Amino acid sequence: MTQTVRGFTYEQVAGTIDHSLLRPDLTLGEVEAGCELADRYRVASACCRPADVPLVVPLLAASPVAVGTVVGFPHGSAPSEVKAHEARLVRSQGAAEIDMVLNIGWVRSGELARVEEEVRQVVAAADGAVVKVILENAYLGDEQKVLACKAVEAAGADYVKTSTGFAPTGATIEDVRLMRASVSPRVKVKAAHGVRTLDALLEVMEAGAERCGATATAGILDDFVARASA
Repeated sequence: MTQTVRGFTYEQVAGTIDHSLLRPDLTLGEVEAGCELADRYRVASACCRPADVPLVVPLLAASPVAVGTVVGFPHGSAPSEVKAHEARLVRSQGAAEIDMVLNIGWVRSGELARVEEEVRQVVAAADGAVVKVILENAYLGDEQKVLACKAVEAAGADYVKTSTGFAPTGATIEDVRLMRASVSPRVKVKAAHGVRTLDALLEVMEAGAERCGATATAGILDDFVARASA
C-alpha cells in the first residue's frame, strides 16, 4: 500500500517543492550541493539565481528536476524590456521555469493594464517556459491581490505566487485560498516564504497551492518519510 501523510504521497509532496537556491551569499559549491539535494529528493525544480543557470542546467540535465530561475528579482522594479530580456536570456540557456516579480508599485497605483502588458511580454520572451508571477503580497491589500491575479491570468502566465522570500512576510493560508479563488483552474498557485515544515507545506497544499518554494527541503521530506513509515 502506498504510504501517505494526511492523504498525500511522497511523490505529491516532493513534486510540490521548488528547492530555492536564491540567497545572494551562496557559493557556487553550495549551489552545486543544492542541485544534488534537489535531484536526490526528486523535487519539482531547483530555482537558482539567473547567473547560475549555465552552471545548473548541465548538473540537472539527466534529472527529472526542472531548472528554474527568477526575473526582476526581488523588487520587480526593472523596466519591462529588461525583464523580457532576462527571460529570453535564461530561456536560451536552458531554464524551464521562470519566476518573475511584477511591478508592485504599478499594482498599488491601480495600473493593472501596465502590469498585464509587462507579464505578457515576459511570457512571450519565455518561449514556452513555465512562468510564475510573484505578487509580493506583503505589500498588497486583498483587493489588489485579486486584481493582480486577474491581470496575471489575462497575460497568459501559468502561476500566481505569494512572495519572493525577501519581503517582511510571506505565504499565508488566507492568501493561498484568496489567490486560488481569484484565478481559473488553468492558473496554479505557488506559496513561498515561511513554509519550513512538513505540516506547513501540507497546509498550503490543502489550501490550493500546487507549488511551494522551500529551503528546508531535506527536513520536510525526511519528516514525511519518517511519519509515513511509523
